[in-house]
Amino acid sequence: MPTLVLVAEPKYQIRALHTESTVTVYQAYTPGIGLPAAREGRFPAVWQRDRMTWIKPSFLWMMYRCGWGTKEGQETVLAVEISREGFEWALEHACLSHYEQGLHADQATWKRQLKRAPARVQWDPERDLRLQPLAHRSLQLGLAGEAARLYADEWIVSITDVTSLARTVHAQVLGGHLDAARQLLPRERPYPVAEGALAHLRR
Repeated sequence: MPTLVLVAEPKYQIRALHTESTVTVYQAYTPGIGLPAAREGRFPAVWQRDRMTWIKPSFLWMMYRCGWGTKEGQETVLAVEISREGFEWALEHACLSHYEQGLHADQATWKRQLKRAPARVQWDPERDLRLQPLAHRSLQLGLAGEAARLYADEWIVSITDVTSLARTVHAQVLGGHLDAARQLLPRERPYPVAEGALAHLRR
């Protein structure tokens, strides 16, 4: 009988629901922002373009962050489909959110890069269905300034309210039906990036 070899997930890899032209990221907002955003397919006027906004390609990391849509101010969970062109522009122009010796020349250089960059990246532990941390990391992409404006005004293809999906998956998890819950999850798979495209964003 052949030996089953389990291949570990790469520690730093973007996994997302994506098509040939789009990638889906997740955010959670108050109903006052989330509901009109889903209805109109764009963020309402009260959405602040001068603040950093964080987008997350991992559905389960979003569930960890918003508590399955139960945390105050994060009751409406949105799946935001954006252009791959915009997503990759943000990655190209991003800076790692913390100083990493060996990656950055020195702390002063990193601080200058961070201040100028319209986007920043964090790699946080991915989560399982019980929202426990896994060994591999999940990308969080922060957009500010030019990147936030481009995100809101040019990159968005569609916005869908997936709060009901979050609650349904959570109910299955609470009931111990992990296989059923897993079947409901968005089909996230490795996102293709050019060789070396993430070199400036990996520890």
